[in-house]
Amino acid sequence: MHAPSEEKSDGSKHSFYEKLEQVCNRFPKCHIQLPLGDFKAKVGRKNIFKPTIGNDGLHEDSNINGVRIVTFYTSKNLVVKGTMFPNRNIHKYTWTSPDGKTHNQIDLILRDRRRHSSILNVRSVRGTDCDTDYYPMIAKVRERLTVSKEESQRSDVERFNLGKLNDLDVWKQYHIKVSNRFVA
Repeated sequence: MHAPSEEKSDGSKHSFYEKLEQVCNRFPKCHIQLPLGDFKAKVGRKNIFKPTIGNDGLHEDSNINGVRIVTFYTSKNLVVKGTMFPNRNIHKYTWTSPDGKTHNQIDLILRDRRRHSSILNVRSVRGTDCDTDYYPMIAKVRERLTVSKEESQRSDVERFNLGKLNDLDVWKQYHIKVSNRFVA
């Protein structure tokens, strides 16, 4: 997702968060939700944000988009995973200004609080030749998948009706088809 920058109007930011909420509400709780993207949000390390963010973010203070996005994440029970790993600062920032002096961590990877331990690490990758001022991010994810309730309650389905082979005509047709297939 690509959020409006700090300079954009409140109306465009409001419409972005409405669309984001529609997308988040569209998926059932049982599906794996992993929102990620360029949210243009600097998330600070303030104690009031602690349930949603970690201690290892790049920024001390949040910008307006950061406060807005943390408020939204808290309402959706999501956590900002990029701020929870003690990587070096060069692996935290995801954008560098064209002059090379300003570094920001504005691309975020989120996870619902119930399953947040499935993300083992999040960091940016330096040295990639992508012709952009953004750095790609990678996340190590370990997901435990389970069998759905419908599948576990269903008895073993008979794949072949072997009882039909007791009929002599069906057995002859089957025998001819099998022998023709393997003759060559």
